[in-house]
Formats: sequence, structure tokens, C-alpha cells
Amino acid sequence: MITVTEAAAKKAQLLMQDAMGEESVDADAEHGLRMQVVGGGCSGFQYNLGFDELRSGDKVFEHHGLKVFIDSRSTLYLAGSTLDYKDGLMESGFKITNPNARSECGCGESFSV
Repeated sequence: MITVTEAAAKKAQLLMQDAMGEESVDADAEHGLRMQVVGGGCSGFQYNLGFDELRSGDKVFEHHGLKVFIDSRSTLYLAGSTLDYKDGLMESGFKITNPNARSECGCGESFSV
């Protein structure tokens, strides 16, 4: 199970509407935010976020009206994680807080388990 804050859900929905068109997002329940863990980065694993269609075997979570798709392998690494969005003068962007990460690189986009 993952958690998506209201701020992250709202920002992702706005970005998805810009990328895919508001009509297609509202009418198509098969599209959502894909969270994925892949090998790479300076700490061994890195996060990928993007908009995608539902795939066979995906776990589906819904928070604040946003559908989130996670493949079964990534679910193991993301269990208990929180996706948030910060919008400030010094820093803006999505932030994943992952209790499974033993360490993170300085940018926060790569981690080790």
C-alpha cells in the first residue's frame, strides 16, 4: 500500500490533463500515474513517475481521485511509501518518502535497500 497526499494527487491530475487532454482523462478510467522502481542511479535503484495505461498484473491504488498503477516488482520496493508534492521558492516537485530505503543519494531520486 502506498499513500498519495492531496497535494501530489492534485498536481499529478493537472499534469495528466495537460499531457493527455482533459476529456480523455475524465472519460478514461484506464489511465493514471505509474510509479515504478528500476535499476540505476547512484544508489542502485531509482524512481520513475509517468502517465500510463493500466497493464496486466498492476496493483491499482486510488487517492484523492488519482489512480496509481504499480507493477508487482515495484510494489515490493514501494510498500508503505508516501508520494507528496512540494511547491516552494527553493524547491518544487514530487517527493517519495520510502521506509524501505536504507540510504538515498543527495538528490533523493536514487536509493538502496
